[in-house]
Amino acid sequence: MKTGEEVIKWIHGLLQFGVRPGLERMNWLLDKLNHPEENLQIVHVAGTNGKGSTVSFMRHVYEKAGYNVGTFTSPFIERFEERIALNGEPIAEEDLVYCTNKVKAFVEEFVTETGDQPTEFEVITLIAFIYFSERVHTDLVLLEVGLGGRLDSTNVVKPLISVITSIGYDHMHVLGHTLEEIAAEKAGIIKKAGMIVSGVKQEEAKKVIKKMAKAEDAKYYELGEHFTVATTSRSPFDQEIQYSGKGQRTITIQLKGPHQRDNAAVAIQVIERLMDKGFPVNERAIKDGMRSASWIGRFEVIQQNPTIILDGAHNQEGFRALEETLKQHFAGYTCHMVVAMTKEKDVNSLMKPFIREQMHVTFTTFPFPRAASSEELYEPFALMGRDVRAEDDWKKAVLEREIGLDDNSLLIICGSLYFIAEVRKWLMER
Repeated sequence: MKTGEEVIKWIHGLLQFGVRPGLERMNWLLDKLNHPEENLQIVHVAGTNGKGSTVSFMRHVYEKAGYNVGTFTSPFIERFEERIALNGEPIAEEDLVYCTNKVKAFVEEFVTETGDQPTEFEVITLIAFIYFSERVHTDLVLLEVGLGGRLDSTNVVKPLISVITSIGYDHMHVLGHTLEEIAAEKAGIIKKAGMIVSGVKQEEAKKVIKKMAKAEDAKYYELGEHFTVATTSRSPFDQEIQYSGKGQRTITIQLKGPHQRDNAAVAIQVIERLMDKGFPVNERAIKDGMRSASWIGRFEVIQQNPTIILDGAHNQEGFRALEETLKQHFAGYTCHMVVAMTKEKDVNSLMKPFIREQMHVTFTTFPFPRAASSEELYEPFALMGRDVRAEDDWKKAVLEREIGLDDNSLLIICGSLYFIAEVRKWLMER
C-alpha cells in the first residue's frame, strides 16, 4: 500500500470481521512486532462515557507543560487519522502507510498460520503502538479503551495509571446487563500493584472497582472520596469549578455540564498522581490547559445567532448528561431537537424526558447500515400530541428546525456519533 486512501480502505475492510473481544490475537501479533507498546509511558482510559473529554483535558494540560503527547481515541468525527495523533495533530499519511504496511505483513502471516482474522480495532491499535514507539517521540500516550476493558485490544499495556471515567448501560450484549457486570469488565484494566483513578458514582459499580483494586494491590483514588469538585459559576459558554485533591484549584473549563466538571476533576487527579511519577506540571499549564480543552461533537456550540449545538449523546448516560447540561447552561431557552440513532437504541427511554419537557423534536435517519428509520424513532411518540415529527431527509429536518430560531431558542442535533460526524461536516462546509 502506498497511499493513505489505500490504507483506510484496507482497514475498513476488516469491519466485516466484527467485534470479538479477546487478547490472543493481539499477543500473537505483538510478539511478532517485538512489543512496541513496552516502549511507551501510558495512561489507560476506560469508561462508558467521558473518555474522550478526559483525554482532551489531560492532553491540553500536558501540551501546555511542554510534553509530547500521543492520543489514541475513537470514533473519529472528521477524518480517520485523528484517532491516532501527536499533540492534537493526526498521524501523517507517510507514517500511516509505513505503520500499516508493517502490521499488514504480520496480519497476513497470522491468517495463514491460524485461520483466524484480527479485527479492525485490533489493527488500528497496533498501528498506534508502532507510530508512537517508532515514528515519533512521545513523552506520554493517552490510550482510550475501545469497548469494555478486560478483553479490549488495548489491555495488553502496563500503564503508569488506569482510569475509569464512568459506568453506564451501553454495549450490554457484550459487557453484561447489570452495573456490576459492566464495572467488572471496565475494571479489568487495573494492573497488579498499579494505580487507578475512578470517576464512577453508582455505589454498586464503585464496590466492584474498589474490590478489584484491592485484589490487585493497586492504589485507588475515587471522585467524592479522595478528591472532590463543585461548580461555582456558569454561563452558556463555560463553567468555573472548584477542585480539591492533593491541591486546591479554581479552574474555568469551556466544556459544559456537570459531567464535564467531573471529567475535569478526574483529569486533574491523574495529573496530580503522575507528578509523583516524573511528570511535573506547573499551575499555569493546568489552568490554561483545562480552559482550552475541547472535544468536537460533545455539546459543541457549532454556531451562534442562532445557537446550534451538536452532541453525540447515544446512551442513557449521554442523554441524561445532555438534559442536565441544558438545565444548567440554557435554562429558559426554547429547545428544538433533530435526533438520529442506531437500531439497537431504546428511543423511548432515551427521549421521553425531552418529549415530556415539550421540546420540539424531529426524528430523522442517515446513511449507515445500523441506522434506525425516522418512522421507527417517531412511532413511540406519534400519539402524544406534541410537536414531534419524522423526516427522512436529515438536511431538510435541520433546515426546518432552524426556521424561527431566535436569541432565546436553540437547536440541538444529537444521537449517533456517526450521524453527528455527517452533520458537522455539512454545517462546517455551509
